[in-house]
Amino acid sequence: MHLNYHFLKYLAPALDVTFAGNRITACFSQSKDELIFETEGENGIRFIRAHLLPPQVYLSFPLQFQRAKRNSIDLFPELIGDSIQGCAVFSFERAFYFQLESGKKLVFKLHGNRSNVLLYQNNAEAPSLLFRNEIKEDKTLDWQSLNLALDLGRDRFEDLSGNASQFLPTLGMIPRAWLKERGYPEADLEQKWSLMQDLLDILDTPLFSLVEKEGDIHLSLLPESNALKTFDDPIQAVNELFYQALVKGNFEKEKNQLLKSYQDQLKKTEAYILKSSQKLQELRNAAPPSQLADVIMANLHEFQGGIKEAELMDFYTGKPIKVTLKPNQKPQELAESLYRKSKNRQIELDQIDKTIQSKEKLRLELEDKLKQLSGLSDFRGLKSYQKNHKEDKALNKEVTGLPFKVFEFEGFTIWVGKSAKDNDEMLRGFVHKDDIWLHARQVPGSHVVIRMKGMTTLPNAVLERAAGLAAFYSKLKTESLAPVIYTAAKFVRKVKGSAPGSVMVDREKVVMVPPVGPDEETASKK
Repeated sequence: MHLNYHFLKYLAPALDVTFAGNRITACFSQSKDELIFETEGENGIRFIRAHLLPPQVYLSFPLQFQRAKRNSIDLFPELIGDSIQGCAVFSFERAFYFQLESGKKLVFKLHGNRSNVLLYQNNAEAPSLLFRNEIKEDKTLDWQSLNLALDLGRDRFEDLSGNASQFLPTLGMIPRAWLKERGYPEADLEQKWSLMQDLLDILDTPLFSLVEKEGDIHLSLLPESNALKTFDDPIQAVNELFYQALVKGNFEKEKNQLLKSYQDQLKKTEAYILKSSQKLQELRNAAPPSQLADVIMANLHEFQGGIKEAELMDFYTGKPIKVTLKPNQKPQELAESLYRKSKNRQIELDQIDKTIQSKEKLRLELEDKLKQLSGLSDFRGLKSYQKNHKEDKALNKEVTGLPFKVFEFEGFTIWVGKSAKDNDEMLRGFVHKDDIWLHARQVPGSHVVIRMKGMTTLPNAVLERAAGLAAFYSKLKTESLAPVIYTAAKFVRKVKGSAPGSVMVDREKVVMVPPVGPDEETASKK
């Protein structure tokens, strides 16, 4: 209800007392949707802060405000030195204004996502300056049209058949919910009139309360049994709402989002460690293919005369084993293939073991990050934490807002840029110097990155998977075999003034792979 006429009619008189006689000494903005006025008077310095980023539209009137040294711009220069004569609310409207000594009016229009601050010269019908110029209808808005006349008599109520929203369109969400809880929609006309009069009486003698509804903090003028805080001063109420809903609320939201991202990553890491450990144990317990090869080589005579199938005695286990050759395959060739598999199995065992160790290290890092993050209590600490952990920038954004697609393969994360512009953003804002960068050779295509965080080695299978994606998301998509270059991300640089997506690359290598797109069995798209 902080944007509601029924609250503003109390806020405006309080602002009149607080700001009347104050001289405007500065007006500036540090973000495109927030405007700050600094005023000075007999009682010292006082600020007017309007945060107009939908849906978070809030006002506050702090005693202190630290202006940033950078990214700050002066606005409304003609107000500097002008003095505030008073403050008044527009009748039955979500708007109020400061009357200035020069005759100008500074109007605060609080219409949800159409909220704005407008400056009128003397009694001019149209504003001379707007804070949010993109709201085109405000350029011709007559401030006098904001004063509405509502008949709250019984006759009009009956003419409207007790329709609360038409009778009093300024009610807002909380008062309408109050009526609904008391059976207003089903009540007869007499009961509706009685409930409406009760509500108006309450709104005329309010207690300003902060309440939590559906996870958000709201200001209420109605009696609240579970109020977080209550105030009799509307300025104190709106200042606390600003802090609880915007400052603290955004901090908690951003912190919880990052916590959840770490928890999800930890869960995936632990699952990978468990699955890979089980696979590693199975491979170690299984007989190596070289044992069967030894048995075949010791019994080559069993395949004389073109025999393709023979039952041999496995001298390792003491049990018979059936061996079948493929058409035109010699037993020596089968044995050679099994010896090769045995050698590759050891390579596979070593790689799985190394990856598990890397994942164990990552698990410890994630647990430490969760502990650090859980202990943060304010935005300053959170921003400092994020500054020191830039490698986790991607975790702070919703997946739909990232400039790349995300894939998981063999415990590695692979990013694929969504467009030429996104390729640049990914390289500039997300990639670590030790990550592996890939691109289809000499054709337009997506930048592909293999995240090497916590990984000591890069398996060929992962390199080939990422290269296949680089080929698939390029002009070589339809080729049977495509060349893909790769190098460490630190050897990829953007040249100033170059076209989106174009880069200079040093120390690249080339791998030939078939283009392979997203595959549910080997890559999970986020």
